Amino acid sequence: MVDAISRYSGFSELYDRSRPSPPPALVDVLRQWARNDAPSVVDLGAGTGLSTSLWAGAAARVIAVEPSAEMRARAASKLAGLPDAWAFTVVEGTAEDTGQPDECADVVTASQSMHWFDPALALPEVGRLLREGGVFAAYDCDWPPTVDWQLDAAYQEFLTRCGDYEVSGGLRPAFAEKQQHLDRMRASGVFRHVTELCVHSRERGDAARLVDVALSHSGTVAVLNAGAGEDEIGLTRLREVAAERLPIPKSWWWTYRVRLGVK
Repeated sequence: MVDAISRYSGFSELYDRSRPSPPPALVDVLRQWARNDAPSVVDLGAGTGLSTSLWAGAAARVIAVEPSAEMRARAASKLAGLPDAWAFTVVEGTAEDTGQPDECADVVTASQSMHWFDPALALPEVGRLLREGGVFAAYDCDWPPTVDWQLDAAYQEFLTRCGDYEVSGGLRPAFAEKQQHLDRMRASGVFRHVTELCVHSRERGDAARLVDVALSHSGTVAVLNAGAGEDEIGLTRLREVAAERLPIPKSWWWTYRVRLGVK
């Protein structure tokens, strides 16, 4: 698989300020399913800490596992500003080899990251980390947020054209497709029960942020670095539609698809 560290190098600041934060309702769901109001949490592929910081004031202990030094540094800076910063630790590691002890977690999470894992190695590692009755949650947001129908159409066209360029240029990594996460979890033998739900969040943003979200996709960075033009991948058109339809901040609705597994 293409190295996710190099794929996300050089734009952690853009990633952190443009990407959405997962819905706080996730914490309520996971604490209820784990039957623990102050769980120990391990966040795999924690990136800049957008998902890790969701646990502020809601967990006994949180370990953010992230292979990229650039992303880890930004996560550490973010988490250090939390009121209960003492409960958070950022460590180097991968989902396949976290370096954490057996049965150390009530909850293990993977936000926007499971498609980068080798599931044959990562899911047994999740099982090793979880205590009996512990919960694994792999969740991803749908692209783009629901804002405006013309924006949606322009963004979908951008994703299609950018993806086509990736494939034709041999730049598309061998992702573990998100649509198959649930089946992989069920087939792993790690979990006694697996299911899926959707949770939602509402934010606000303007045209500049929407374009920044598009630029925060690793595929966008890859094709632009390979010489693709913004016209060619539909980014120019997205900028134009965003400027017309989103000149001032409006509400954005995000849908998160959550795959839950109970050990």
